[in-house]
Amino acid sequence: MTNLLPPATLEHINVVPPHGDALHSILSKEGFDVAEAEITSWDGYEETPLHSLKTLAETIGVAEVLYKDEGPRFGLASFKALGGAYAALRVLQRQIALQTGQTVNLEDIRTGKHKDSCAGITLVSATDGNHGRSLAWGCQKFGAPCRIYIHAEVSEGRAQIMRDFGADVIRIEGDYDESVALAKTEADANGWFVVSDTSWEGYTEPPRDVMAGYGVLTREVYRALDRAPTHVFLQGGVGGMAAGITAALVQHWGDKAPRVVIVEPDLAACLFESARTGTATTVHIAEETIMAGLSCGEPSPLAWAILEQEASDFVTIPDTLIPPTVRLLARPLEGDPTIEAGESAVAGLSALIAAMDDPALASALGLDATARVLLIGSEGITDPEIYAKIMAEEV
Repeated sequence: MTNLLPPATLEHINVVPPHGDALHSILSKEGFDVAEAEITSWDGYEETPLHSLKTLAETIGVAEVLYKDEGPRFGLASFKALGGAYAALRVLQRQIALQTGQTVNLEDIRTGKHKDSCAGITLVSATDGNHGRSLAWGCQKFGAPCRIYIHAEVSEGRAQIMRDFGADVIRIEGDYDESVALAKTEADANGWFVVSDTSWEGYTEPPRDVMAGYGVLTREVYRALDRAPTHVFLQGGVGGMAAGITAALVQHWGDKAPRVVIVEPDLAACLFESARTGTATTVHIAEETIMAGLSCGEPSPLAWAILEQEASDFVTIPDTLIPPTVRLLARPLEGDPTIEAGESAVAGLSALIAAMDDPALASALGLDATARVLLIGSEGITDPEIYAKIMAEEV
């Protein structure tokens, strides 16, 4: 036992993924190329750090722990800066092309040549915080009106940041999935356009664009490495981030790609349940998790189509692991970098440490002294008030 985290029981399901063609048919290399070319041209683009947590790796008994820190991404403190804003741009491109009957390129929208058209196209979405922040930022950048639907448990701090980017923020009394339903209903009634990171029947293009945007961070990772990690631990949610990163990793490394481990809160484990049942499965969220960005009860069918073919392991973790892991990164072991991480960012690291404290689970996940594990630190401090409470050990 490392005693880095409190004792915890993790649930684990192992499957044998069939490795089909979904990752190519849903997310093509060409789609990743287009997203990368556009996003890397935006003002403020910089690669985010890929930290090697050497002391932590030695302490828990693996060869390497790599942590991709998305906190600095475009000043938005989240990897979702790569998805929502890019998908918004693509929706505007498609709609303006339909209005004008002409080919519209992304650069012309970005540089304001279609500002009058953009001003008449309202984009909407539901969010736990980070996707909505990215969409609001993108709409402000491209000149489109924005409406964001949030559920009862989204913090006021996160809501205010979206307002600061010019979005109209509508709070409902229900949960995330109910906010998704309301966004769809009101968009249909008013001629607005949903920019969601989850898909449903007849709605796939924006979620596909969101996942294509996430390929940017994946390409930054593999270009920094001379060989594939043995494992990648990926946060769940609706599955978009996990599917986008998995597709890009497998397209690059093929059969040498890392073993994909999906990590979710035990309070919102829709992908875990989908793996257990063998089909995309919705779960009821009876209590909100501290991992706000992962509080999703319904998987994205588009993302699940990739994950069911490529992910081999699904793990759930309790909320009790999250505050100590946030503090561990902020007050690191000697020699490791100091990292300011949000609650959803540390899910993979929490699962890794807890698994290494459980020999049976570590063995089931193929984790040993030769393991080189990639983690995606998906957010920085997205709510300073919550972060301050965690650091003060009030949470």
